[in-house]
Amino acid sequence: MSSKTPQTASDQATFSDPWINSATVDPSSNNDWLDTSATEISSEHFNIMAPFQHKLIPFDSWVTHAIDWLVLHFRPIFQGVRVPVDFILNGFEQFLVSMPAPVTILIFALLAWQLAGTGIGVTSFISLILIGAIGAWSEAMITLALVLTALLFCILIGLPLAIWLAHSERVARIVRPLLDAMQTTPAFVYLVPIVMLFGIGNVPGVMVTIIFALPPIVRLTILGIKQVPADLIEAARSFGASPRQMLFKVQLPLAMPTIMAGVNQTLMLALSMVVIASMIAVGGLGQMVLRGIGRLDIGLAAVGGAGIVILAIILDRLTQSLGKNSRVRGGLWYHSGPIGLFITLFARKWARKSSCDNNVQTDK
Repeated sequence: MSSKTPQTASDQATFSDPWINSATVDPSSNNDWLDTSATEISSEHFNIMAPFQHKLIPFDSWVTHAIDWLVLHFRPIFQGVRVPVDFILNGFEQFLVSMPAPVTILIFALLAWQLAGTGIGVTSFISLILIGAIGAWSEAMITLALVLTALLFCILIGLPLAIWLAHSERVARIVRPLLDAMQTTPAFVYLVPIVMLFGIGNVPGVMVTIIFALPPIVRLTILGIKQVPADLIEAARSFGASPRQMLFKVQLPLAMPTIMAGVNQTLMLALSMVVIASMIAVGGLGQMVLRGIGRLDIGLAAVGGAGIVILAIILDRLTQSLGKNSRVRGGLWYHSGPIGLFITLFARKWARKSSCDNNVQTDK
């Protein structure tokens, strides 16, 4: 009877810690340090001089049960939210990845030339060639698709929400603490509920990026609308402008530089989230950085980091130029860049043809 006692203790020790091999467990110890500490903790009484030695509010259990309840009862709804994000993300990704690299470089260079001038156009052209030369082109296009998808949803959600908050102080007082929490919460904290509710992959990565990057565009849009001069609003009202005309023809155009600053900040936050979101199997340049760190391959991590920096510079310059009004840029947008060049050449050709036709008619 006594010969079976060590085997029973060994079985109990093995069951209590499944990560330890049963052959290395000391039956006599039976994890006494665990049992002793548990006994000491349970036997201690509340000490007013050290009240926080032990947990007083089981907040972790509440969150765990809440997530489990949401997953059990509302998982189809959360899976349905994935559909539009997945659709738009796949569209961007297929467009950017399937397009030949020279065509993509040319389109982006012409777009940068049109929006930001010749210098940024040339810089974008050289920078995109550099991304391809260091071997990060495919990953950079995936990252760009992720960022553009997150930016699109941030604009679609943030602009109407900001307009509502700018015109309703009561709602603003309710939503403002939520924006504060979204902006100050560490990015890692978002990953756990997102994985539990949406799974892993690129689509959950876009969703966590939307949550992380949404507050700047909301805050700066509210700021831009509220900073519209009161005399201009009164002038528009005196001319009989409706609330809709006031919004779309007075407030939003005058607030556009501030709104574009919010878009710029949202874009930069989305790019900063790329590396962190790679921890939930999000592809792109962030995944290169994560793999390089995991393998201690500094070269691979440096390639991914350099690609993120180059993309950030290009997108930052483009969004900053969009925030400038036509007065700062020196005329209408279609009077400069490749479109302006094409219009000028076409106008000259048409003028020469008209002049020749007039001369022919005069000779006759």
